[in-house]
Amino acid sequence: MTTSDLFRGGRLLVVAFEGWNDAGEAASGAVRSLKQVLDVMPIADIDPEDYYDFQLNRPMIELDEEGNRRLQWPSVTLFGPVGDDGMPRERPSTDSPLDVSGDNHENIYLLLGTEPSRGWKTFATETIDQALAADITGIILLGALLADVPHTRPIAVHASSENPDVRDELGLERSTYEGPVGILSVIASAAEEAGIPTVSLWASVPHYVHNAPSPKATLALLDRLEELVDVVIPRGDLLDESRAWEEGIDTLAGEDDEMTAYISQLETARDAVEAPEASGEAIAQEFERYLRKRRDDPPAGGVAGENPV
Repeated sequence: MTTSDLFRGGRLLVVAFEGWNDAGEAASGAVRSLKQVLDVMPIADIDPEDYYDFQLNRPMIELDEEGNRRLQWPSVTLFGPVGDDGMPRERPSTDSPLDVSGDNHENIYLLLGTEPSRGWKTFATETIDQALAADITGIILLGALLADVPHTRPIAVHASSENPDVRDELGLERSTYEGPVGILSVIASAAEEAGIPTVSLWASVPHYVHNAPSPKATLALLDRLEELVDVVIPRGDLLDESRAWEEGIDTLAGEDDEMTAYISQLETARDAVEAPEASGEAIAQEFERYLRKRRDDPPAGGVAGENPV
């Protein structure tokens, strides 16, 4: 079995973190959507004490179902499929690839939480140890960054992999980005060193709406994820929420001539890149151009500088 067969047919871990890697809450929103439709349960937690600065990521007081006040600490949780006995599902004893499909989604694991503020090397090692214990054979890392893109066009999702077999199998590129990175890049590096192939999916979120969640970007990530892993993912209310998100921005832009003109410029630039006569090199140059701009001049409150791993 080749590395790419393991990725396409084995146990897959889908990862997202709130924070620097999560413009418009698109990546974390995608994993939350998966958690709602997959039959998964928490199977491991990473102790927050060693990895968080609680002045940066403060614990929250919440009311439980009985009305009692409970402390919720920033954390990261690994979710896995549930067996008939209500316990985590055991891997079938077979040497053949697992057939990942809409009817066999027990191969999808999820990792979701807040990006840690310290101890990244140890955190990545602990994460990969958990992945190895769960017999994970491929990791998909979801991220979202702010970019000079219009909300009126399809959200672009850039897919890349550091693994040559996976790139050949899935038709992906290798990232050429150089600059600051987040925890996703650290985990990807640790996974590849441990022999677990990775794919990174990054959605481009319009920077002028960075303060609001972007269901359209979440939907775009799920669409691309579905293509890669051949799993049918129910969209729930995301289609309606995406339309409402776009219509809301249209309304705001209609009241601001300067914003309308700016969006029109972004549309022209996007359409030129996606025109039939545009070469792959031109598209790559355009992508690198806005990444460099984000790195050199990051917008307030947004994610800047990190490209798919």
